[in-house]
Amino acid sequence: MNRKVFLVLLLLVLIGGGWWFYRSRSAKKDTVSGGQVFAKVREGSLVINLTEAGSIKPAEQINIKSNVEGRNSIIYLVPEGQRVQKGDLLVELDSSTHKDNLVNQEITVQNAQASHVQAQENLEVVRNQAKADVDKAELTLRFAKEDLVKYKEGEYPKNLNELESNVTLATEELQRAKDKLVWSKKLFDQKYLSETEYRSDALSERRCELSLATARGNLALLKNYTYKRQVAQLESDVSQAEMALERTRRSARANVVQAEATLRARELELNRQNSKLAKIKDQIEKATITAPADGLVIYATSNRGPFRGNTEPLQEGQEVYERQDLIALPTADTFIAEIKVHETNLKKIYIGLPVRIRVDALPGQIFTGKIQKIAPLPDAQSTFMNPDLKLYNTVVSVEGGAGVLKSGMTCEAEIIVEQYEKAMYVPVQCVVQVSGQPVAYVRTANGVERREVEIGLDNNRRVRIISGLKVGEEVLITPPLDTSVSVRANEKMIDVKIPTRSQSEAAENAKQDEARRRGNNNAQEGAQGEEQQRQRPQMDPERMKQFQERLEKMSPEEREAFMKRMQERRQRRNQNGEGGQRRNQNGEGGQREGGQRRNQNGEGGQRPQRPQE
Repeated sequence: MNRKVFLVLLLLVLIGGGWWFYRSRSAKKDTVSGGQVFAKVREGSLVINLTEAGSIKPAEQINIKSNVEGRNSIIYLVPEGQRVQKGDLLVELDSSTHKDNLVNQEITVQNAQASHVQAQENLEVVRNQAKADVDKAELTLRFAKEDLVKYKEGEYPKNLNELESNVTLATEELQRAKDKLVWSKKLFDQKYLSETEYRSDALSERRCELSLATARGNLALLKNYTYKRQVAQLESDVSQAEMALERTRRSARANVVQAEATLRARELELNRQNSKLAKIKDQIEKATITAPADGLVIYATSNRGPFRGNTEPLQEGQEVYERQDLIALPTADTFIAEIKVHETNLKKIYIGLPVRIRVDALPGQIFTGKIQKIAPLPDAQSTFMNPDLKLYNTVVSVEGGAGVLKSGMTCEAEIIVEQYEKAMYVPVQCVVQVSGQPVAYVRTANGVERREVEIGLDNNRRVRIISGLKVGEEVLITPPLDTSVSVRANEKMIDVKIPTRSQSEAAENAKQDEARRRGNNNAQEGAQGEEQQRQRPQMDPERMKQFQERLEKMSPEEREAFMKRMQERRQRRNQNGEGGQRRNQNGEGGQREGGQRRNQNGEGGQRPQRPQE
């Protein structure tokens, strides 16, 4: 039974295939002659179009994001596809951590407020104390200046007058005592006065002399010592009071500035803590996400297209991060189609071109629209998946579709670039470029003739013929692919010499030798003989490795010649005792131990460089 069914099905397939082949051949009416396939130039309706796959998306939608910092779990999620009103709860995130932080932050704010009030009161106290200290220092300075003036203009003249009066009185008393003593002497000599009275007058005269000397000494002491010392002391008191006032003022200003800075710091700290408190409250509020407008709930994970990666569907209990898209909320029953256009087709399309849209879920229905936007840069996601693929996101506005189209539906967008009711066309493979000019190979009575044609756009199947061919003519489908048929056949040879690989390597080695030679020419002459050879540093491991690799790349003959040259150079250096750089008659240079020398073929070895003395 199964075998009979299989044979019947096979027979039906063969009949269907033969019928399709007959219809296709009869429709194309292509001819084959001498192994060459020709197609006729036809005239009829022609549509130049591009067909790209895409998806249906809402034209107007609000993207709901998570604005809560960090990662938070979803504890409530509105079902997808449900219509919501403005203000309805959409998503509620776990905010228990933020609520705990809110209590701690309120305590911190209270402490910051107390510190701020304390800083304000302390500033007033410091200002008051500063004013009192300055006033006291100013009063001390004023008293010191008054004491100086009082002494110079009051006490000193008074004391001076008193002492000068004492000197004058003492002088008068001394003169009177002397006069009395003279008369007493006369009376004593004449026996009119007793000896006791005479001695009493003499004692009075001596007492007056001593009083006069004392008065004069006091006056001199006042002028020469007491006055100077007292003035210096009072002037010093004035100077000390002035400096004390300056110190007090500066200290007062410093204390006030310090108190003001402390107040500003406390104020900034209070503002910072208040900001953190407001932020925590804002985060708690943002954990509850409500609908900003009426619309249909669509999860963002369901609206990301085919390149979703490992993103899990949005669900309760899932952790979301800050700025993550959660819900797309369409706000109108208008739709767009998002397609990706290859970079080779950008020259054909532009904004405003009509588009026919076919939706896979709605067979038989065709929607119309227009190109609304073409991205200026290629899609980064497509470029990441394939760096050689450049696709440009294109937005097509869809007319109608309300109540029929759904977000996320797969569609096929046919961009109508050009359309003609009557146009001449041939298969696109019939036209090739020869020296930058499109040509077609037409069958004539004398054979195949190459003819230049003027073409329009193509739809990857047919190309429009503007001029150069006639309806009914037969053109070759497989043009000859010789050197004359090339887009770049008109390029000419450029006047430049292309070096071989060995020549390029030799030139690069010569540049390196010249650079090392210029660097070694700046080195000083070394010591001579074997002592210099012993003092030279040994080759470092990196250069030794390079030297060994270079030796390994040499052929046996080149290696033998190189070692021979090294021995000869070492013998000449030992004989002449030269440690510097020598050159022979042929212009070949030998560098000191530390340089590099190459032969005429660019071969050479490296030696460790000699340190400068």
